[in-house]
Amino acid sequence: MTTRAAIYGLMAALTLLPVRVAAQAVDPRIAAERLADWQLARLHQTDGMSRNVEETADARSWMRAAFWIGLTALADRDPQPRFRDALLAMGKSNGWASDARPYHADAQAILQPYLWAVKNGAGPAARGPARAKFDYILAHPPRTTLAFYSPPGSYDATECLTRWCWCDALFMAPAGWIEMSRQTGDRRYAAFALKEFWATTDFLYDPKERLFYRDSRFFERRDAQGRKLFWARGNGWVIAGMARTIPLLPKNSPDRIRMEGLFREMAARLVPLQKPDGTWPPSLLAPENSPPESSGTGFFTYGLAWGIEAGLLDRAGYEPAVRKGWAALVRAIQPDGRLGWVQQVSDQPDRVAASDTQFYGVGAFLLAASAIDALDGNKRGPALR
Repeated sequence: MTTRAAIYGLMAALTLLPVRVAAQAVDPRIAAERLADWQLARLHQTDGMSRNVEETADARSWMRAAFWIGLTALADRDPQPRFRDALLAMGKSNGWASDARPYHADAQAILQPYLWAVKNGAGPAARGPARAKFDYILAHPPRTTLAFYSPPGSYDATECLTRWCWCDALFMAPAGWIEMSRQTGDRRYAAFALKEFWATTDFLYDPKERLFYRDSRFFERRDAQGRKLFWARGNGWVIAGMARTIPLLPKNSPDRIRMEGLFREMAARLVPLQKPDGTWPPSLLAPENSPPESSGTGFFTYGLAWGIEAGLLDRAGYEPAVRKGWAALVRAIQPDGRLGWVQQVSDQPDRVAASDTQFYGVGAFLLAASAIDALDGNKRGPALR
């Protein structure tokens, strides 16, 4: 009885710890390992994973690509070979190919883990299909505006999807293009990516709110209280995409300096939008009665943690938000091991439940955990040797 009472007393005391201490009590790498193992054991299960079962089941889908991108971050910091081996096996099974859509940014997301694999055991052959896709686009550049008009009942027929006309694309595509330039020495890939990145930013970024509209359909939309609609995960895709892209750019280059400025602007806007529970609301300007959505929170936590470690953000000013976000992500892990509260596939704020999970939510968690592990000063992993 004495032992049980002591355990109960310790549990009660832990509930009173400050958020920062409670979050630090969970080793981010261990938490990431457990969640990655949970997801890897369920690659062929789409039950409860998505309302969009067919696309989720596609081994090359953007949903899975976001998970694999997160796993590259964990593999870079984790000395255990199983995550690297899983990435190499996935790419080999896919033939290092994306889906057949020649232009769509979602189809390009899976190329990022392939390019990681090139440098981690797969060799140059893993780069071939990605380069062929990029070369086709360079030879046949898309010619359309960024205005988002969908024919009734035919989302995929939206003309502007041949370009990056929705903010999610800024995570899916640019980092792969710029990494291709780094690996091949051909600057055309990075030049294309940066031109399109800034075209999308100039079109979708609201300079007053310092947030991105998901696409042009949302320019005039307002909620019942007249507030603009800025989707958390959409903006999470953007800030996470910048965190992945900025380190690939030459230091002090005009594009890097400009992107770092944009990153700082967004980061400064995001912190006051974080809720007391550490999460960000699905609709960023509408915090009331919002669920503890974990995918947007994961990407924001990652971006802010990376920004501190990279020296772009003041640690004293931003670390409290990172610690609160991380604590919220840890709480989102459900008793069966899944990451819960992940808003399902959508293009705007939507309902979400504790049991909802998805590959991209797990990817965001792995990115956040890896960035916090680095922020904590843990010098480990094969990429750091």
